[in-house]
Amino acid sequence: MTHSQSTTTETANLLRAGKAVLGIELGSTRIKACLIDPQHRVVATGSHAWENSFDNRLWTYPIEAVWEGLQAAYAALVAESEQRYGVRPHAYAAAGISGMMHGYLPFDASGNLLAPFRTWRNTNTVQAAAELSELLEINIPLRWSIAHLHQAMIDNEPHAGDVQFFTTLAGYVHEKLTGRRVLGVGDASGMFPTDSATCDWDAERLGKYQAHAEQLLGERSIRNMLPEVLSAGDDAGVLTAEGAALLDPTGALQAGVPMCAPEGDAGTGMVATHAVAPRTGNVSAGTSIFAMVVLERPLRHAHPELDLVTTPAGDAVAMVHCNNGASELAAWVGMFAQFAEAAGWQISDDDVYETLFTQALQAEPDAGGLVAYNYLAGEPITGLEEGRPLFVRTPDSRFTLANAMRAQLYGVFGTLSLGMQVLESEGVELDRMYAHGGMFKTAGVAQRLLAAALRAPVAVGETASEGGAWGIAVLAAYLGSADTITLSEYLDTRVFADTHDAVAEPDAADVAGYLEYLDRYRAGLAIEAAAVDAL
Repeated sequence: MTHSQSTTTETANLLRAGKAVLGIELGSTRIKACLIDPQHRVVATGSHAWENSFDNRLWTYPIEAVWEGLQAAYAALVAESEQRYGVRPHAYAAAGISGMMHGYLPFDASGNLLAPFRTWRNTNTVQAAAELSELLEINIPLRWSIAHLHQAMIDNEPHAGDVQFFTTLAGYVHEKLTGRRVLGVGDASGMFPTDSATCDWDAERLGKYQAHAEQLLGERSIRNMLPEVLSAGDDAGVLTAEGAALLDPTGALQAGVPMCAPEGDAGTGMVATHAVAPRTGNVSAGTSIFAMVVLERPLRHAHPELDLVTTPAGDAVAMVHCNNGASELAAWVGMFAQFAEAAGWQISDDDVYETLFTQALQAEPDAGGLVAYNYLAGEPITGLEEGRPLFVRTPDSRFTLANAMRAQLYGVFGTLSLGMQVLESEGVELDRMYAHGGMFKTAGVAQRLLAAALRAPVAVGETASEGGAWGIAVLAAYLGSADTITLSEYLDTRVFADTHDAVAEPDAADVAGYLEYLDRYRAGLAIEAAAVDAL
């Protein structure tokens, strides 16, 4: 028997024995399921594409699409397992659910959803966010769950008085699967401020909010309206028979699987990129783009550009979150793919990406005077409530394919850079940033340009493209280990001990060119604002 045959047999046996660990993440454009073995290696994946919609001027996903997507992603994972190993798994050693952070899912006392799911992408909470930021003396971003609730009460929305409980997407799915109304501390820290010392809601700020919103809340307690907070490694319940049937309508999936605390995509991204220790951070690029930097000490001042959240273990993190990530870049790549198809060329989407990204390396360091804005939605960091994607050049710009692609890649990082400059002003230092997301699959391109944008080394690991689904599977594997080993130690010694990251150091010419680009980007924000007003 060959080594590969032996490995396949071993994997088949562990799948039959229910020893694999399942992770599922509901991302912005894809719901992804990931199965790992006891060595944290990926053995099977499944995914389902979905898209948000803009209904009644609010970004949302139909709640039915949540379950259709979960079932489709899980079914695809089971099918791949059968194809590769001849086994359709029916039990797991542990499992976990992750999802987009923030947003708003409000429920009444009977558990009925009172309003369509409002995602992190919405910017209708300006009044509430400003009011709460001043009250709580901490930045409360537009997308935080408490801002959504408070704005709904301020606006006297018909459902607001009936809300008895609200949560995030991951918290909602986890409760349906387990019956437990809980949330991992990382995801919780994007609902309402948490206390890193207690790994729980910030009791002083809860009291301040309760007193401030007394007339709006009535007899309700804000603490009772929030889920119970858990840390990485805590018991978060088991998959119930009802939950198993929701995830796998075929009836094959067995109940009783231990579940880790549901987490947000920011936290699972930190796990997936080995970035949970101080002086490390990560950049996650998808529909949105955000950087997470684990802090050595508290920041001196509150900054509207920065969120204070936590790792899944509760350590303080500064987060720079931008609503607009790689979607506009993907649209440009898609247009070139359509051209290739129209020309009769057989070329895969991955090859289109690689061809165009490689062209970007041939560009002028400043992208030839071009500038691109990826603003499909509003962008709080730059003060825009709505977005209009723009590609701008002057008559003397060098409009080449290479420069156009570099401008689009730089455009993904533009707003992020503005937020990261605030961290620099606080004296925050980084040993290394880790990057993950599909745009980093083409080796050495987006990674190199991000290193220039951040002026820091950027590492991309072997699991970068697996992202949060793998990260939540690792957190599920860590379940119950918190008493003997910290999450950081677990990642150091058991998950990443034998991995070799590809590291890109900042290139001096790229750094200088990017700073020129960023000056144009900042100056051109007035054009973006005018486009929102005019179109």
